Amino acid sequence: MAKEPVRVLVTGAAGQIGYALVPMIARGVMLGTDQPVILHMLDIPPAAEALNGVKMELVDAAFPLLKGVVATTDAVEACTGVNIAVMVGGFPRKEGMERKDVMSKNVSIYKAQASALEQHAAPNCKVLVVANPANTNALILKEFAPSIPAKNITCLTRLDHNRALGQISEKLNVQVSDVKNVIIWGNHSSSQYPDVNHATVNTAAGEKPVRELVKDDAWLNGEFITTVQQRGAAIIKARKLSSALSAASSACDHIRDWVLGTPEGTWVSMGVYSDGSYNVPAGLIYSFPVTCRNGEWTIVQGLSIDEFSRKKLDLTAEELSEEKALAYSCLS
Repeated sequence: MAKEPVRVLVTGAAGQIGYALVPMIARGVMLGTDQPVILHMLDIPPAAEALNGVKMELVDAAFPLLKGVVATTDAVEACTGVNIAVMVGGFPRKEGMERKDVMSKNVSIYKAQASALEQHAAPNCKVLVVANPANTNALILKEFAPSIPAKNITCLTRLDHNRALGQISEKLNVQVSDVKNVIIWGNHSSSQYPDVNHATVNTAAGEKPVRELVKDDAWLNGEFITTVQQRGAAIIKARKLSSALSAASSACDHIRDWVLGTPEGTWVSMGVYSDGSYNVPAGLIYSFPVTCRNGEWTIVQGLSIDEFSRKKLDLTAEELSEEKALAYSCLS
């Protein structure tokens, strides 16, 4: 029996990330090569023509799994019946803009989209927020879509997680698929903490800790962390545009693992609603190591946190608490 199609919403679908993401979804990268999809694409009215062009290309690509395309500038139409929502659309920070200005723009966008999802999405819809400030946009969405369970609203830190895997694989000259269990703690911003203290590499002699193989704590506690934290800025400098391909790919990874499960013995990083684990203030959307089974994520418990790490975890939590306060001040 063929599976029922899953409806996947992509907001900001005519933008750079959207353009990289929709063919990946249509090809089965996100939900598997046996899962038909119906794509819902939303963008703002000035992008309507470009959005229609993306729809034409999706038709022209003749993806066997793609069972329909909804391309619209109307949030209600876009959100109706969707099972998965990937929120890529947002207001980017422009030169000379204060954080508060960006925040207030995004608060109003996410407030409106949250109520459309709240009223029209399928029950148990899973939401992934990609647009920055991703953690806080997800928190606003949660606030204004109270009937969507808190555990169904997440933000993307898988891109940072994948960047960390990539740096380790390059440093050790090993396959990236042999590196696992790095952790991104906290905010998808330059305060995040990429942590390798529990990460391992699959070698001919079995699994070995990353620290033991790298043999360079100064690099792991310094340059490695700042490279991952600043990678987005480095790509903008090189490409004159922000990360699109890698962001789209990691959004697929995030949803795929959430829906289909993480491999045994492996965890990934997801921005999720904090329950107070690892002394992170409850009520923030914070990136933790998680495992996924049967469409549910669980925070990995009981990992030891050294003093260096503790400071980093607290620092990024502090930034998120400040962002939360700023966002709430934009609401009043």
